[in-house]
Amino acid sequence: MAEATLFPRGRVTLMGVLNVTPDSFSDGGRLLRPGGDVDADAVVACGLALVADGAHVLDVGGESTRPGAQAVPESEEIARTAPVLEALAKATPVALSIDTRKGRVAEAALAAGAHVVNDVSGLRFDPGLARVVARSGATLVLGHLRGEPETMQEDVQFEDCLEEVARELSASVDSALRAGVPRERIVVDPGIGFGKQLDHNLVLLANLWSLRARLGLPLLVGPSRKGFLGLLTGDPVAARERATVAACAIAVFAGADALRVHDVAGAVRAAAVGAALRAARREDRA
Repeated sequence: MAEATLFPRGRVTLMGVLNVTPDSFSDGGRLLRPGGDVDADAVVACGLALVADGAHVLDVGGESTRPGAQAVPESEEIARTAPVLEALAKATPVALSIDTRKGRVAEAALAAGAHVVNDVSGLRFDPGLARVVARSGATLVLGHLRGEPETMQEDVQFEDCLEEVARELSASVDSALRAGVPRERIVVDPGIGFGKQLDHNLVLLANLWSLRARLGLPLLVGPSRKGFLGLLTGDPVAARERATVAACAIAVFAGADALRVHDVAGAVRAAAVGAALRAARREDRA
């Protein structure tokens, strides 16, 4: 079974979130100066704190992909992310990721020191992004998303969510392979919260093992502070860490190889519990 080097099966890889945006749903503006510019020193300090908590990868995003978010021009996204990636690369040896749907942004990020490109659109926004990754030798995360973040929650329809997500992720993998990205450098993400309703997110989370078995690739899951947790608990965004920890433990038990989270310390503990339970599970051989 193919394994991406930065996402080995022998560990739960923890990806810490660093959003340098004014409008991300959970932490927008937190790493910006009062005038709106990115505070590189604050980003580095936050990144180092995530590493100290156990992060294996730091994921830098310069464009919000929350429901309803509007697209950001490439030049602005590069201006937000490339300098902080350079600063982080000097401050820590931990792998760096760029959260983008755009090939030019990915190219600038990789030149600045990124090792991973995390494309929530699964190459549907910019198919040329795969060629950028192929040339660089970076790892590519392919997420599942129909449409655009701005409108993705307006008309959500699945007949069989698990089957359709698996099929569409498989198509994204095929696109990446055709562009020259080696299979061992590909990770897949079912896109929890991206164009899905509550029941879709629950079906995906409860059946991650099925997705992983079908796709045969490392599986990244990002439940952190997502809206479906608020629907289940009634908690506002700022109070969803306990629910996030529960979802992370379940995700690992169900087959996730990696977690993308804001609170790495909580995810470390959740991953330990989920991985131990997964190892203890007895498969039904009847």
